Amino acid sequence: MKINILIVEDHELTRFGLKTTFEGVDYIENIYEAESAERALEIFNDNQIDVVIMDLGLPGMNGIEATRKLRDTNKDVKVIILTSHNDEKEVLNSLKAGANAYCSKEINPQRLVTVVQSVADGAAWFDPSIAHIVLKASTSSRRFDTDASGKDYDLTTREKQILKLMTEGYSNMEIAQLLVISINTTKAHVASILQKLEVDDRLQAALKALKNNIV
Repeated sequence: MKINILIVEDHELTRFGLKTTFEGVDYIENIYEAESAERALEIFNDNQIDVVIMDLGLPGMNGIEATRKLRDTNKDVKVIILTSHNDEKEVLNSLKAGANAYCSKEINPQRLVTVVQSVADGAAWFDPSIAHIVLKASTSSRRFDTDASGKDYDLTTREKQILKLMTEGYSNMEIAQLLVISINTTKAHVASILQKLEVDDRLQAALKALKNNIV
C-alpha cells in the first residue's frame, strides 16, 4: 500500500533534496512540503498524511511542539525527526512528543528511504549515533518507569523473540518474514506484548524491554 509523506523543513535547498530523494519511490503516493510547523499543520489537516519528516529547528513553532500537535490530532501518524543536533534533551523531548524515529541529517538518502518504509510499517528507528542517548533518556524518564529488572511479564517464548526483533527496529512485515509466520499472527503477538508490558506503542515496549533486560 502506498503512503503520503509530508516534509517539514525551513531550508529550501534541504527540502528540495529530500523531495528529490523520495520522487519515484514505489511506496510513495504523494509528497507534501512545508517550510514551517504552522504550514505543516494546515497541510496535515487538509490531507491524509501517513509519515511526517520533521526538522527540529523551525522558525516559530519548533519541531517537537509540532510533533506533539500532530500526534495529538492523529495517533496513527508516524513522525521521523531529521536533525543535525544530537542533544540529549532534544532526544528525550522528541520521544515524549511521540516521535517514531530520530535520524541525523547525515543519513544516507537511500537509508532514509528504507527507514521511512519501516516506520510506516510500525517500526521505531534511531540513528546509531544517538542510540546511547535514547537508552539513557529512557532510563531517566518517568514515562518508562517499570518494576524490578528481570521480570518477564509472563511473555511467551515467541513473544520474547518478537520483542527482541522489535527492539532491533524490525517492522511487523519483516518480523513475519524472519519468523515465517503471517502478518496477522505477528500483529496479534505485538498487541499481546503491548498489553502485557502495559505500554501504548512499540517504541515504549522496546525501551522497556531494553531497560529491564527482558530480552
